[in-house]
Amino acid sequence: MISTQAWTDARRLWDYHQMGHALRPCSVAIGLGSHDLGVADTAVDLYKRGMAPLLVFTGATSPTTRERMPRGEAVHYRERALELGVPSSAVLVEPNARNTGENIRLSRAVLEAAGVEVSSVLLISKPYEEKRAYATARKLWPEVEIVSASTPMTLEEYADSIQDARLVIDMLVGALQRLLIYPEQGYMISQPVPDDVLEAYERLCREGFTSRLLATDQHSA
Repeated sequence: MISTQAWTDARRLWDYHQMGHALRPCSVAIGLGSHDLGVADTAVDLYKRGMAPLLVFTGATSPTTRERMPRGEAVHYRERALELGVPSSAVLVEPNARNTGENIRLSRAVLEAAGVEVSSVLLISKPYEEKRAYATARKLWPEVEIVSASTPMTLEEYADSIQDARLVIDMLVGALQRLLIYPEQGYMISQPVPDDVLEAYERLCREGFTSRLLATDQHSA
């Protein structure tokens, strides 16, 4: 049973992880691979709304997607986009990335190889990964403008879609830990974390929402 306080803290992290960017047309949309086909659906929706003339789907497989997406995350995303009516000429696939940094670096290489000029990127991720994706892209591709996007939904709606609320909160906690420690390791730019968000994170760590934490002493669980 998840306590009322834990839900309150989780909502605070959920809100923080989202960038709140206003959508605008960009040179290209990049959908970051994951277990969530909703990323592909949102990419298609934005393509059809004229927000990008070209989609890039990036991602290999991970322990959580290997069985569900045996051909690789990016390939399954592409198949989904084609099912939803996107022409194959408007979709590029980057099938090798295994983390967010590789998503950015390898997608950039695919676009360069295809001769696509990029001045702005519509970066599409899971709702709780917006800030992490943005911070990574700003570090690795600083010369382009990044507009963050995800499927518009509440924490409760997302937890219902995953059907494992505790895992979702674990993922929120893990994503925040990375925002705290990865800038020092050169993986992303640093972003301010308000005290109330840090306090919520610490409480959730102490309550045991730690399955997605990296091995480090950066939290007080």
